[in-house]
Amino acid sequence: MASLRDIRRRIVSVKKTQQITRAMRMVAAAKLRRAQSAILSARPYAERMRSTLMEIARGQQDVGHPLLVAREPVRKLDLVAITSDRGLAGAFNANVLKLASRVLEEREQVLGPRSVSLTLVGRKAAEFFRRRRPGQIDQVYAGLGTVTYDQAARLARHLAERFTTGESDEVVLVYSEFVSTMNQQPSALTLLPFKAASDEPISENLPFEIEPDAATLLGALVPKALEVEIFRALLENQAGEHAARMTAMESATRNTEEMIGSLTLKYNRVRQAAITRELVEIISGAEAL
Repeated sequence: MASLRDIRRRIVSVKKTQQITRAMRMVAAAKLRRAQSAILSARPYAERMRSTLMEIARGQQDVGHPLLVAREPVRKLDLVAITSDRGLAGAFNANVLKLASRVLEEREQVLGPRSVSLTLVGRKAAEFFRRRRPGQIDQVYAGLGTVTYDQAARLARHLAERFTTGESDEVVLVYSEFVSTMNQQPSALTLLPFKAASDEPISENLPFEIEPDAATLLGALVPKALEVEIFRALLENQAGEHAARMTAMESATRNTEEMIGSLTLKYNRVRQAAITRELVEIISGAEAL
């Protein structure tokens, strides 16, 4: 049985851990508010950007853009996996990596082995695939900190260059979509070719005039739409990370409270047993005298 000193030392250790988890929860909650505000502001812009691009592409079927052209058959795939740089966020990163691994295996069964190149965002993704697929990693973006548009633009340029030069025929993005504080949904999105087409009827009369011409507009709008799509995914992932960490630290804090209660009860029992034993020894000694 553990001594009183050991139990007391354990209680002090758990209380220090509780202070850390409580502080981490508060920090994650503060960051979540900012991240949630950012993603709620970015979503309407991204949706409107895509709808405008779809409208122009439907009305200008004779005008194309390299990032809109689907290639058949697909021989080379770029898989982009977005995770966080840090852990202590429950199953947040594990769920994204599980989906990315499943997409990778399914596509390799169709395209053949080593037909998928990996672009990894976040240290957790880099650590995961460096152990499993070191030869297939093309680019790693880690230590990004707070998401900025420049980061998304840099990643978009890299992917667009690989797609236009024929190094990849398709780009799939795997990230965690922020649904609510308690729900972060891993999602897979075909990023390139950028799907601006639609099953809706083609409209020859757009509700606006295009100047100087549709080709110039698509040349500026398609890369911008790609950047915005990646920026939105990074923001979704950032908000989901803070929400998952806040939930995980809240659960950890509750667990420490239960552990402290259990250890305190154990401490009192051991202390009571020690006092009883000392009293028995005193009484026995007195009776012997």
